[in-house]
Amino acid sequence: MGDYKLSACLQGHEDDVRAVSFPNPELVLSASRDATVRLWKRLRHSPPEYDCTLSSHGTAFINALTYLQPSAEYPEGLVISGGRDTIIEVRQPGKSSEEDAEALLLGHAHNICALDSLSDGGLIVSGGWDAQARVWKVGKWECEAVLEGHQGSVWAVLAYDKNTIITGCADKLIRVFTETGKLVKTIRGSSDVVRALCRLPSRHPSGAHFASAGNDGLIRFWTLDGREVTQLQGHESFIYSLTCLPNGDLVSSGEDRTVRIWQGSQCIQTITHPAISVWTVAVCPQTGDIVTGASDRIVRLFTKSRERQADGHTIQAFEESVKASAIPQQQVGNVKKEQLPGPEFLQQKSGTKEGQVAMIRETDGSVTAHQWSSATQQWISVGTVVDSAGSSGRKQEFQGKDYDYVFDVDIEDGKPPLKLPYNLSQNPYEAATKFIQDNELPIAYLDQVANFITSNTQGGVIGHSPHQTAPGSDPWGTESRYRPGEISSAPASSSLPPESRPKILPQTSYLSIKSANLKVVQKKIEEINQQLIENGEKDISLNPKEINYLQSLIQLLEDGHGALHHQSHPLTNGLESVLKIITLWPPAQRIPGLDLLRLLAGATAAVAKYETPSGDTIVQILERSGVFEDKERSNNIMLAVRTFANLFESEEGRTVADGNFEKITSLVESSSTGTTNRNLTIAVTTLYINYAVLLTFPTHSIERAFTLLESLTAIISTTPDSEALYRALVGSGTLLSMGDEIRSAAVEIYNLPHAIEKAEHTTKEPRIKTIIQEIRDMLA
Repeated sequence: MGDYKLSACLQGHEDDVRAVSFPNPELVLSASRDATVRLWKRLRHSPPEYDCTLSSHGTAFINALTYLQPSAEYPEGLVISGGRDTIIEVRQPGKSSEEDAEALLLGHAHNICALDSLSDGGLIVSGGWDAQARVWKVGKWECEAVLEGHQGSVWAVLAYDKNTIITGCADKLIRVFTETGKLVKTIRGSSDVVRALCRLPSRHPSGAHFASAGNDGLIRFWTLDGREVTQLQGHESFIYSLTCLPNGDLVSSGEDRTVRIWQGSQCIQTITHPAISVWTVAVCPQTGDIVTGASDRIVRLFTKSRERQADGHTIQAFEESVKASAIPQQQVGNVKKEQLPGPEFLQQKSGTKEGQVAMIRETDGSVTAHQWSSATQQWISVGTVVDSAGSSGRKQEFQGKDYDYVFDVDIEDGKPPLKLPYNLSQNPYEAATKFIQDNELPIAYLDQVANFITSNTQGGVIGHSPHQTAPGSDPWGTESRYRPGEISSAPASSSLPPESRPKILPQTSYLSIKSANLKVVQKKIEEINQQLIENGEKDISLNPKEINYLQSLIQLLEDGHGALHHQSHPLTNGLESVLKIITLWPPAQRIPGLDLLRLLAGATAAVAKYETPSGDTIVQILERSGVFEDKERSNNIMLAVRTFANLFESEEGRTVADGNFEKITSLVESSSTGTTNRNLTIAVTTLYINYAVLLTFPTHSIERAFTLLESLTAIISTTPDSEALYRALVGSGTLLSMGDEIRSAAVEIYNLPHAIEKAEHTTKEPRIKTIIQEIRDMLA
């Protein structure tokens, strides 16, 4: 009983891991909000070691994943994924992310949040925020049936057999359909959103056919005719995922940070993760090993087999990370410290069931959480309970300094939280401004972050209980944590008076896009370089000396600005290795080089100062590389545009950008117009904001402002993405601050009022409405 141990931690994703699959002992699949699907192939059995390759790199969050078992036509099987771009992508696992997909399934009108497949019958089933489920036929790649009647998002789909499809919905109902779309049964009984479904083995001891779970924290067993057989209680918050072990035991994961293993109606093991949410869990059908995906970006494997367990150091590090976790008080309810037992309780009392949690008042006044393990018959520390969103009631260290509070703040739908340090002696607006600048966030969040600090340092409780849904969050109940951009549920009395709220326009500081995982970039470059050598393309590959230059350059980037400033020789040599990748490598292999160039442009003036022997600057080098001509590779274009945007971080870079205004805007306009790549549009609008800030200085030409305003107005009129829209509005509003001449042109020539009226109907976000009102005030 209860003897699963950590097998491996697979790191590489840059955002929450939302879906996993474990089709066979040699292969793990994962999908993430970083817009990638990754294939993890086992290289070594004991201790396990895996190699990561990108199966897919999309333009938006990927939330759902399924794997179709091998067939005669597809001997390696098929990887099927979907997410916020509404496209279901079908790929053969052996092909790279740069190659064409096997099929793109179009039909959903909103975020795809559920996928399942059935090899016997060749079916794919999908569910989305558009209140639809769809059935697709493998090979034909067409929608065979639309499963209608849902009154909310379809969070879960189950291809039960080739004739039966089951859906779980935000309207709290489970529906059973035929594969042709005919509704057979509507099952009532869930008290909240249904998020997960799982097929139970035939002749399951309970007599049930499938299980469901969701926001009410309960697992229910059902027969196909709608009879509820039993309930499993143990989770303390939303349940996000269910799967079955080969022996019929159930595995679940959820918002309470745990994976739970159930035998019959009893939880026999609880595996706590050092994360906010364990979004997904899957099982290898041959070995019974478990894989999980969590909000801390890590894919983890667990096994009962001693030979597949991780080494002792890795297991200990995992256990220590759980012990060091901070548990927000709102996740555990009201805790009255004075009524809690002391540490002696852990020695004197045993737990009554697996996964039971005990709160302990430590001698220093803090509250720690401990979970009962039936397997070891002892209490295991699983973290410290922190007040409100992040304070433990005592000084906390953050980046070498002590603070009264260190809050966890969720910025975007499901992203891991950012740390917001705050001392009671600080002005909330000053702390909020620094937080926004440090994390490269839109200034529109200033008001909400400041109010967040105010309410949470005066005894207010942020957010809501795990079983409530905040206005403005995912439709029909999803994440239970605060995010700027949502309507805050903090007390109205904590809000600052309207007159104290600063104007957004005009933007006065330059923006950059500088976050990255340098180790992943380095590994990818070295992998591609080795492939070039093996393919006989040694003339364009990096030689050992150039690889060393590159490694030194990446280390300088990791060490920070000071190191870059004092190391000109390694910097120049490394930069030339990067430029060799960008100009000589095949276009499909240039992404990691362009990514490094983008980072360098924001970190050092060396990129702006660099010239070839013939006098070409970085602008001419990128132009002649052909990157802007290859519209099929929009991610290459996006990274090149980010490079231009990041040039504004240095005075030398601004000089280069200023001197090449016509060239840069022409390249960007010709390569990005009509793109559906969200990240490219955001990069373009970021660049245009920086030019707008530069043009507000009196010495600059109003004609350039007209050029920018025309482009920004076109984006405002057409982009469906709220972040790109917001940035385009900031850029336009900043240009309007230049005076009456450009304000008149905005109305009479470019018809900006019509564009913002059109944009206003595409989004309900408060920040969009706020900035539109500011623009209207400027045009009045």
